[in-house]
Amino acid sequence: MSTVLVIGAGGVSSVCVHKMAMNSGIFSSIHLASRTKSKCDAIAASVKQRCGVDVATYEIDAEEVPAMVNLIKNVQPSLVLNLALPYQDLPIMDACLAAGVNYLDTANYEPKDEAKFEYSWQWAYHDRFKQAGIMALLGSGFDPGVTSVFTMWLKKHKLKTIRTLDILDCNGGDHGQHFATNFNPEINIREVTAPARHWENGEFVETPAMAKKVQFDFEGVGPKNMYMMYHEELESLAKFNPEMERARFWMTFGDAYITHLTVLQNVGMTRIDPIKYKGQEIIPLQFLAAVLPKPETLGETTKGNTNIGCIATGEALDGSGEKTFYIKNICSHEAAYEETGNQAVSYTTGVPAMIGSAMVVQGVWSGDGVFNIEEMDPDPFMDMLNQHGLPWTVEEMDGPVEF
Repeated sequence: MSTVLVIGAGGVSSVCVHKMAMNSGIFSSIHLASRTKSKCDAIAASVKQRCGVDVATYEIDAEEVPAMVNLIKNVQPSLVLNLALPYQDLPIMDACLAAGVNYLDTANYEPKDEAKFEYSWQWAYHDRFKQAGIMALLGSGFDPGVTSVFTMWLKKHKLKTIRTLDILDCNGGDHGQHFATNFNPEINIREVTAPARHWENGEFVETPAMAKKVQFDFEGVGPKNMYMMYHEELESLAKFNPEMERARFWMTFGDAYITHLTVLQNVGMTRIDPIKYKGQEIIPLQFLAAVLPKPETLGETTKGNTNIGCIATGEALDGSGEKTFYIKNICSHEAAYEETGNQAVSYTTGVPAMIGSAMVVQGVWSGDGVFNIEEMDPDPFMDMLNQHGLPWTVEEMDGPVEF
């Protein structure tokens, strides 16, 4: 049994802490910290009501490394789980190094002043974590995370090599709002408005944001328009599967979302550079995020399913030629809300964060240094997905996808 310290108090954190409390045989002591302690207290109250488990709460600025180190030393966890904002990854990793504690996150580092995210900054910590004898596990959410594990499971059990890979992320839920994002608005909009990039013939090819659109019929959702965009697991999957000829990431968006986002871009509300307003500096995107509905408040009104999976084509493991497999999870917004009080987008990230944490604290996954989730044995993680609310299916397709 282990003590864990969770940083961040949004919807993903809420799901993760609830699921940890439901697995008290693994997580004996749960501690939760955020810049806004009242959010931590609200999660703790819900956990107490639903699970009967106490969660200790703290106020912390994750970018203040000395304060983080003091908190870690006070709590003495075996793992620090970073569910804060991506630009806080490096300070939290610095604090874990100073305190000698394992680290885990769900999204790679992104600087505040540039809409760019990549693993290079975190991979650069490998030698320091190795010398300290501690582990940093990167990308234990759904995408990245489950999609990465799905890919490696296919490579372990179905395909000798992967020639092409398409990751399909569909949120078929309806929250009833004119415009809202399903996870942190600032991060969501930065991702969506960034240029698209996909892996092809040994390099990344960049195209304009939202320029390539295709329709796909998602089980449990129906036909949806999906757009090619960049997501960080493409970088790590390309690194650990060098034989891949092409890898792409697709996400669905409704017409109303695209229309609203286009208008907001046109009037400058998605800018991340500071502007002067009444003598004060503000960042338009942060102001927009403050006035949009909070993702953690959407659970009660969101109906429908998510459907996220991977389609991989390659040489069959059994020597029967080239084959294509589709592996996916379908998650109900209503079921996620009934269990944890959060919608499925938070659920599909919070549950894998709990499972990855369980892998580390139980020593199922171990190592000194910085590792991506793709480097670990996929089987125990896949087993826990089935046991803890994210069951998956795999099917053989007639052939490669044509889009």
